[in-house]
Amino acid sequence: MPIKGDTFLNKLILLFVFDKMEIPMSSDTIEEICWQQNDWISFMDCKTTLSNLLDAKFIYEIPPTNNTKAFYSITPKGRVCLADFYTNIPKSLRENIANYVRLNRLNYRRKQEYIADYYRNADGTYTVHLKILTLSCLQLDLKIQVPTRQIAKNIYTQWPQKAEDLYSSIYDILVNNEF
Repeated sequence: MPIKGDTFLNKLILLFVFDKMEIPMSSDTIEEICWQQNDWISFMDCKTTLSNLLDAKFIYEIPPTNNTKAFYSITPKGRVCLADFYTNIPKSLRENIANYVRLNRLNYRRKQEYIADYYRNADGTYTVHLKILTLSCLQLDLKIQVPTRQIAKNIYTQWPQKAEDLYSSIYDILVNNEF
């Protein structure tokens, strides 16, 4: 495990995670990966390190839009820094990060892009609110009213796995006029 509070190592760990993930990530995703799920970096160190990497231009921010959060990605300067100091990350930690990312990259991408929520309406029904976000825009925003909480919960739970297929079907029907 890394030494807590080692700012140089923390920066390298975050750069390594960005490099391995190969997708821009929100601060929530970064914290979940590095602190909540793996304890590679403490919560406070994670926040500070992200800010320091941004200030040093090793990562850049993709500004939020009306419907998205800010996302962060590694810069060419960050990749050079990582390449120069790669070996300062203990080999066992590099392997641990690489394995974790390999097993979880798709789930994190889905979690960031496929957003779901549900709430109870005044009449006792439920509304499920489903979204597909890209870095630049809201690609799909769909609300479905359902009769029970269980149905709402099932839709909410299935959304990350079904979003892509549903979007493709809707797109095909509308674009190809298959009404």
